[in-house]
Amino acid sequence: MATTPPDGDDWTVPADGQVWTHGTAETNGIRLHTVTAGPEDGELVVLLHGFPEFWYAWHHQIEPLADAGYRVVAPDLRGYNCSEKPTGVAAYDIDELVADVAGLVEGTGRESAHVVGHDWGGLVAWYVGARRPDVVDRLAVLNAPHPSAYERALRASPTQLLKSWYVFFFQLPVVPEAVLRARDYRALDGLLTDQPVTPGAFSETDIRYYKTALSRPGALTAAVNYYRAMGRRSATRTLTMRGVEDLRVARPTLLLWGEQDRMLDVSLSEGLDRWVPDIQVERFPDASHWVQFDAPEDVTERLLAFLPPA
Repeated sequence: MATTPPDGDDWTVPADGQVWTHGTAETNGIRLHTVTAGPEDGELVVLLHGFPEFWYAWHHQIEPLADAGYRVVAPDLRGYNCSEKPTGVAAYDIDELVADVAGLVEGTGRESAHVVGHDWGGLVAWYVGARRPDVVDRLAVLNAPHPSAYERALRASPTQLLKSWYVFFFQLPVVPEAVLRARDYRALDGLLTDQPVTPGAFSETDIRYYKTALSRPGALTAAVNYYRAMGRRSATRTLTMRGVEDLRVARPTLLLWGEQDRMLDVSLSEGLDRWVPDIQVERFPDASHWVQFDAPEDVTERLLAFLPPA
């Protein structure tokens, strides 16, 4: 069965004969909390969670991936849950996040890994695929738009601009944290109960775990700083007249997209071969932004079909 985290919180997840090991990885000058499973000699799969989550976002996928023979590593991204929380917005610049993932892969003694990401973890995965292709074998992204497609949509699509209101709200100091923390993280309850398409996609226990992780000292501000750092980066690009970044990914890529995403328009999953020549796009008409919770078995099946045999 799964082990519990180092501080003893009850995050035990049933696993048939498996051991999920909680540990610490040193990378890019910080320490990341990680959960690992599967044979040590299996092909490495790194799972990157999104906002406002932590490694547990992948608890439906860890066991079947490990059972298939992969060595699975699911970190808490910097600032989240049990990982180190450097201060300041600049510490959450995308270049730092890319370096974290590259260092995590290298720290396992491997030269490369299959990188899978959802939401913010998906955005990081896109950048890792573009900036550090040497550490990526295959790339899989769940409901996270390719950065170049997203920038273009924000400039050209009023619909996507309206859906992205929260990105601009998160640029404010202090206020986003106060709103998210209010009434025992009531906003988080709404995010995880109102948006998924499948009833009960997030159980009461899941939501309690998420609240525990997000309420750790410094975690909430760190999570919002991801948005602030990207906002400053985009503003700098605009002010220097460099326009939209042309981010190309040369690795085999799978994009899984829940079409009922309230925050991201389905059009963001179209026309990506201009940046990603070797891409497969598979859409889930009856899934939301939280696609791996709405359709956990289908997502796992698509990932296993896409990844090479372990």
